[in-house]
Amino acid sequence: MAKISKRFTAIRTNVDRTKKYGYEEGLNLVIKTSTAKFDETIDVAIKLGVDPKQSDQQVRGAVDLPHGLGKPVRVIVFAKGNKEQEAKQAGADEVGSDDLVAKIQGGWMAFDKAIATPDMMATVSKVAKILGPRGLMPNPKIGTVTMNVAQAVAAEKKGKLDYRVDKAGIVHAAIGKKSMGVDKLKENYLALMGAVVKSKPQASKGIYLQSITVSATMGPGVKVDIPNTQAQLA
Repeated sequence: MAKISKRFTAIRTNVDRTKKYGYEEGLNLVIKTSTAKFDETIDVAIKLGVDPKQSDQQVRGAVDLPHGLGKPVRVIVFAKGNKEQEAKQAGADEVGSDDLVAKIQGGWMAFDKAIATPDMMATVSKVAKILGPRGLMPNPKIGTVTMNVAQAVAAEKKGKLDYRVDKAGIVHAAIGKKSMGVDKLKENYLALMGAVVKSKPQASKGIYLQSITVSATMGPGVKVDIPNTQAQLA
């Protein structure tokens, strides 16, 4: 069993593990207990009342965060011709087709998001086994397979957040960096929660939002009071 550091033990005493905090108080506490020497990422874990094994209970989508992710987003685009030029003018970091596939097959992964025009998907499929497990495969459901590449690049650069439920029924998502401050993180948090609530599958029965936890990269988890969040989304 891994040893718990003295630093983590000390900061964990600030968190009442039996309490569920209001989302604003919870985020303030996460920032307070974020004491690492780097700009920690603020994460949200949402346990949902769905069965991810059922195709009609999948939860997946994308949301434009009001204040972005607090870091530069590297975007690549699979496109040819006019769409290649459109992507470059929109600020894509890399644009290509077969050459981009070969680069990825060679081990290059210096990007955060991938976009493709529909006609390029047969080409992109050659690296599906590389992109898929990393959550980087272009998908029309989240707007990354599109002919409007300029709009897609701009959205990703601004800080569009893709989310999906995992096998355990949990959505894990980063809503920004500690340095952004609690006010911006609150708005990003509510944007994410609103999108997840709207993504509730019709086949999902019973309680949909089962638990919410916020945390920093190196900090303890803080439980969030669900009714407090729901009141802000109403």
